[in-house]
Amino acid sequence: MTAPQPVDTVVLDVDGTLVDTVYQHALAWVAAFDSVDVVVPVYRIHRAIGMGSDLLVAEVAGDDVEARHGDEVRACHDRLFDEAISRVHPLPGAADLLVELRRRGLKVVLATSGLPEQTERLLALVDAVDMAQDSPSSDDVENSKPAPDLIEAAIDKAGGTRAAVIGDAVWDVAAAKKAGHYSIGLNTGGFSGSELREAGADEVYPTPLELLEALDGTPLSGA
Repeated sequence: MTAPQPVDTVVLDVDGTLVDTVYQHALAWVAAFDSVDVVVPVYRIHRAIGMGSDLLVAEVAGDDVEARHGDEVRACHDRLFDEAISRVHPLPGAADLLVELRRRGLKVVLATSGLPEQTERLLALVDAVDMAQDSPSSDDVENSKPAPDLIEAAIDKAGGTRAAVIGDAVWDVAAAKKAGHYSIGLNTGGFSGSELREAGADEVYPTPLELLEALDGTPLSGA
């Protein structure tokens, strides 16, 4: 089997990939649905974390709830998650992984649908606030994950030619697969290795730390 060709660009998700926010998001969504008297089991919400918030309400609660309450639920979620950011921690090895990718000469860019101001606060936890300015936001694309638009916009903005995508959710790796890019899944979003591989991940690691330790054996080894 031919080894994958090295990449020049790495596209990273933020929530659940660099910082440990998946369950804070899930609980914020639960409370947001509660605020409009809609009960959605948390396990269903967890399975949808990582897709764009414009799609999540209909995904977990149906089109009728989206039509009647979608914008209100999203606004409530955003407010509640904003309050939870002070309790968020970086994932193991995340900051060091970013440093090492750059040291190896790779272009490193984000593909996140998070609110810009929240993304900057989260990136501060891994000493990477500058990345927010160099990455596209969901406002720059027509379709959110699992569509590949945000990933393609990130690669274009970085001026990359061959890219690998790192994410924690099936929605990240599905978007990478649709775009035809190499993808690496992390278990930090609560998805199993088999789920991530079935969605399109070429490799899976428990956390950013294990990926950092294995970089030399991946397409992210650098030029």
